[in-house]
Amino acid sequence: MRQPATSLKSSLVSYLVVLVFLAISVLESVRWEGGDNSIRLVGWNILVIWLFALGALFLQRAAGFPDWLDPGISNRSRFMLPLCKGFLFGVADVVVFEVILQHPPYKELPPFLQPFPHSIFLYFCGAIYVDVLFKLLPMTIIMAITRRIGTSKIAEIVFWVSASMLALYEPLEQMPDGSVALVIYSTVSGFAFNLLAIYFLRKSGWFAALMVRCGHYLLWHVLLGIYVEFLVIG
Repeated sequence: MRQPATSLKSSLVSYLVVLVFLAISVLESVRWEGGDNSIRLVGWNILVIWLFALGALFLQRAAGFPDWLDPGISNRSRFMLPLCKGFLFGVADVVVFEVILQHPPYKELPPFLQPFPHSIFLYFCGAIYVDVLFKLLPMTIIMAITRRIGTSKIAEIVFWVSASMLALYEPLEQMPDGSVALVIYSTVSGFAFNLLAIYFLRKSGWFAALMVRCGHYLLWHVLLGIYVEFLVIG
């Protein structure tokens, strides 16, 4: 299906805006080089990953997904709703890992928290990296091919099978050590989190899928990091 010129143009503009953010983030990381080894940096490879995303941008309609800034989708559905849903997953993680499990008092920032405002650049770039590599690219390629050679019924089956497999990869790859209950929580919540993001990819476009992860990272990595850095450690 051919993409409307205005919709494609808006999506290309959004692509360039994200590109500028990524470039700024890489440059922001330069100032940390050679310093504290605990500081995680944004590497130039994020720009390579983003280059591949450009190809996927042109295939969204062919894959059965909305354009990134499809005018038929409200900003509430594209940004606010998925952001809030992702934030709720962050709330659940804070309750489980910081309240129920009673994390020992922090004396320094742990690896999953970074100094503010560096954390904004690092984790939002991380969200883009993961969601391009494990959602946008594979789902776009799989669905564009499937819809071209198969029926709509086959495409529906392929979508949910592919979405489920991709959604399960991250929680299995990051399975924590601990009790059976903790492993079950991490696996189920991680699977639901990723499956929800892929659902939003098809319903409201890739930015909606990205907002799910950004909502989680906003609380779990950025706001929790601010709390620990300035109120706990001081």
